[in-house]
Formats: sequence, structure tokens, C-alpha cells
Amino acid sequence: MTLLAVQQLMKSYGTGKLAVNNLSFELNRGECLGLVGESGCGKSTLARCLLKVEEVDSGSIFFKGEAIERYTERQLHPYRRQMQIVFQNPSAALNPKLKIKDSLIDPYSQFQKEIELAHFSYTSKKAFIKQLLEAVELPEDIANRYPHELSGGQKQRVTIARAISIEPELIVLDEPTASLDVISQGAVLDLLTELRQTLNLSYLFISHDLAAVNKLSQRIMVMKEGKLIDQFSRDQLFSEKRHPYTKELISIF
Repeated sequence: MTLLAVQQLMKSYGTGKLAVNNLSFELNRGECLGLVGESGCGKSTLARCLLKVEEVDSGSIFFKGEAIERYTERQLHPYRRQMQIVFQNPSAALNPKLKIKDSLIDPYSQFQKEIELAHFSYTSKKAFIKQLLEAVELPEDIANRYPHELSGGQKQRVTIARAISIEPELIVLDEPTASLDVISQGAVLDLLTELRQTLNLSYLFISHDLAAVNKLSQRIMVMKEGKLIDQFSRDQLFSEKRHPYTKELISIF
């Protein structure tokens, strides 16, 4: 069943350049849809449009069958709970003045009156934080630390824990492993795969790294200069039918 559908989406900036040029695609419930392309191709602009951080010029964004591209901030409130994001730089995503436990509890504090947790349970703040840390394979004592006391991989796990804390249906992963070392990258990708399966999550995984996208995704889209130029299932990656640009990416895989 389709969770997110994008139809003929357009987004330009003052220069007249189309950052997103007539994009259409669908993301199904429970799947990881990968989006790969070089820096500056429009991937992050697309993410901001989907999250309603930026307004689109034209086109439609359907979430669970509802067109949300022209929603007001008030109408977007429940939509924001159901779609979360994990950013490229976990250090920038975490408030350096807050302990980890306070960063983790923030989304739940905002939406607690509107959600019924299915996988986690809130009996106390301490117990809830413990569940979240266990879900991302971090020790309980991390809760009382500050971001600067954690490694890059640990901080990214914290941002993932924060994203899943209110049990969204869709998580946009915007270059989630780009700032990590190779060992941490692999561990985070394994964790994301496990969480998708256990929590029934859907992912839009945005990256310039085709190897990472291929490891995590069931289907892959390739973006270049604002356009989607190729779409295929993972087992079709090495098909002769692939776009020449996709083959170029595969050559440096």
C-alpha cells in the first residue's frame, strides 16, 4: 500500500534554476526507498519540500492519500508527528546544552496527547528513555551525558532514537552515515534495517553513496540536476537497462 506519493513536483529558487524538476514517485508502507545522486542534484531540497520546511512551486504530495502540499501549519501538526527526519550531522541535530535524556524526550513531550504507543510504553521518563536507548543499542548511562561526550556513531544513534520515539510511519534519512567512519556506517545501517523491520517503519534514504543505498533499500531512484533519471528494484541494479549515469555511479561503487 502506498504511504507517500509525489506527483510532478517542482521547486525553483530566485536564480530560476529548478532544484526539483517534475519529480513523481511512490513509497510503499514498510519499504526503504533509496534516493541517490551527487551533491547539488536536489536531494535535500526534495526532503525539505516533503517535510514542508520549504513550499513547492507546483505538484502534489500525498501522505496516506491526503494532499498535504498546501496544508497550513495547524493542519500539518499530525503530519509532522508521522514523518521524522535523521540528519547528516548528528552534532548539529542535538542541542549541546541539553543532556541526552532531555533531547530524547522532546518529541514525546510535544505529541504525547495525540499518540498511542504500540512498541514503546511510557510509565516514567526514565523507563521510556531506557527503552529508546536499548532500541538503538546504547547503554543507559548515556542518558545523563551531553552530546560532546559521545562519539559520532553514538550521537547518530541518539538522533535515530529520538526519531523513533513517537513511532512515526515514515523517516527521511538524509545522508545519515556521511559523517561517520566506515565501521560506524555499517553498524548504523544494520541498526536501521533492524528498526524498520521491528517497528514497521518506512524510509526514504537519501545519499550520494550508492553502496549504502543498495545495502538498505528495496528500490532505488537516481537523481541528476533536479530530475529522476532512473528507478529500479535493487536486484536490477546491474541490468544493462540502467541509465548511463547510474552505470557511472556503479563503476565507483
